[in-house]
Amino acid sequence: MPGAATVNYHVHSASRQAFQIDAGGVAGNLISPELVATEIPLRDLRGSEDAVSFSTDGVSFVTSPSNVTSFDDGNDWQQVYDRELTELLIQHLGAKEVVVFDHTLRVDDPDSNRKPARNVHSDYSTEGAEKRLVDILGSDKAVEWNTGHYAFINIWRPVENQINSAPLGFVRPSSVTNEDWILIDLIYPDRRGHIMGLAASDAHEWVYQSHMTPDEIVLFNIYDNQGLPSVGHSAVDLVEDPSVHSIRKSLESRTVVRF
Repeated sequence: MPGAATVNYHVHSASRQAFQIDAGGVAGNLISPELVATEIPLRDLRGSEDAVSFSTDGVSFVTSPSNVTSFDDGNDWQQVYDRELTELLIQHLGAKEVVVFDHTLRVDDPDSNRKPARNVHSDYSTEGAEKRLVDILGSDKAVEWNTGHYAFINIWRPVENQINSAPLGFVRPSSVTNEDWILIDLIYPDRRGHIMGLAASDAHEWVYQSHMTPDEIVLFNIYDNQGLPSVGHSAVDLVEDPSVHSIRKSLESRTVVRF
């Protein structure tokens, strides 16, 4: 039976909404649009990970230990880890070419500059994905990739400890309608982008995998130019074991993949 958890959904509005990130030039200072806390039924896939698949749900849970033991502020580990992610996407999804372009370490601590994202969203609109593709590859190569099949894929891994609180939850795309999505601006001190926020619906089917360890990852679709749905996701307010007090740390790695 599903358990219960809480997420923060976006809200439809007559005016354009935005997150202000590092507002006022202060790292970690976040000003959010209106969000509404909503209790959801949450299905744990532990023991039945194959209940979702990347080809139909845009989500796949994979056991994939890393040779990297410390994802610190330096970048010495990135070459090794990028190679591991590239091999994973080639083997698991049949990718022909992979570019790893961003890593974000999130720590569930008030003093962290990058906390878990507690709003239900997906990372790219069509316009945002096309612009990001040019930013990463350059105009000429982006045109070449656009003639075929490409996708932005996020790879999420626990860091240091098993996840006990604020696990990452996903909405099965088959339970989401186009009307549920809301375009949300991202305003940085030096640039502007946008994401797709998700409004609440009783039809949404939420899934996650409990007690994920640093040897486990979840990869999920955040944009596909040939129509595989983007996956709504969020850290969910849930504590697995109240007697455990480890800090939730995770690494999310963004990639763009050519098939």
